[in-house]
Amino acid sequence: MVLAMVLFGIMAVCIRLASAQLHAFEIAFFRNFFGFLVLVPILARHGPSLLRTNKIGFYIVRCLVGMVSMLAGFWAIVNLPLAQAIALSYSTPLFVTIGAVIVLGEIVRARRWTAVIVGFLGVLVIVRPGSDAFTAASLVALLAAVASASVAISIKFLSRSEHPDAIVIWTTLLWIPMSLVPALTVWEMPAGITWLWIVLAGVLGSTAHMCWTRALRLGDASLLTPISFLQIIVVAIAGWLLFGEALDRWTVLGAAIIFGSNVYIARREARLARQTVTDPEINPETPTPR
Repeated sequence: MVLAMVLFGIMAVCIRLASAQLHAFEIAFFRNFFGFLVLVPILARHGPSLLRTNKIGFYIVRCLVGMVSMLAGFWAIVNLPLAQAIALSYSTPLFVTIGAVIVLGEIVRARRWTAVIVGFLGVLVIVRPGSDAFTAASLVALLAAVASASVAISIKFLSRSEHPDAIVIWTTLLWIPMSLVPALTVWEMPAGITWLWIVLAGVLGSTAHMCWTRALRLGDASLLTPISFLQIIVVAIAGWLLFGEALDRWTVLGAAIIFGSNVYIARREARLARQTVTDPEINPETPTPR
C-alpha cells in the first residue's frame, strides 16, 4: 500500500510535468496506452480466456463514466495545486457511501452518515465557496470524485463474477480508444523529455493500481486506508520543490477532516463486516466464537 501511494503520487507529478507541453486529455490517452503495455504480461500469463465475458455492455458504460473521472482528474491535477487536487480526490469514499445506499441498497446508519457529513465539511474547507480562493477547477476535481465513486460501485457488481485482472485489463483496453477521441481534438506530438513523463505516467499508474489491489486483498481496508494519506505528502513535497507551490493551511485542514472521515467509515465498515461473518443469526453457517 505504501508503494502504491508513492507511485500514484509520482504519477501525478509526471502528469503535471507533461502538461508543460501537452493538454491533459492527450496525457490521459498516453497514460492508458503505456499503462496497457504494462498489463500485457498479465494477459499473456492468463491467456485470451481471461477476457471472456458476457458483460461487455456493462464494461463500456463503466469505462465511459471512468473516462469522465480520468479526464476531469487529470485536468484538475494540471490546473490546481497538486496537493489540493489530490486532497479533493479523497472525497470519493464519501460519494461511494451515498451511492451504495441509492444503487446497492446498503444500510448506512447514523454514525456513518455523520462521518460523511463531516467529510463534506472538509471539502468545503478546501473549496471555500464564496471566497477569492474558490475556482471552477475545484468543481472539476469534485466531478472526478463523483465519477470515480460511480466506477467503484460498478466494480462491486463486476467483481461478483469477473476476475480482478480481467476488470483491470478490460478497463484499460477500452480506455485507449475512448481517451483517443478527446485527445485528437488537442493533439500535439510529444517532444523531448515529455516522452519520459507520459511513459512514466502509464507505467507508474498501472503498477500502482496492481499494488493497490493486492494490498486490499492481503490486508484489512480499515488498516490500509490511513496509509493512503501518504500520497498527499508525496505530491505536497513535489509541488513545493518542483513547482514552488506553498502548502495552503486550508488544504491541510480540509484534507485532515476528509481523511479522518474516511478512516472512520473504513473502520466502521470493517467492524460491521466482521459482525456479519461471526453473528450466527446473520450467518448461521459460521460457528459461534468462543
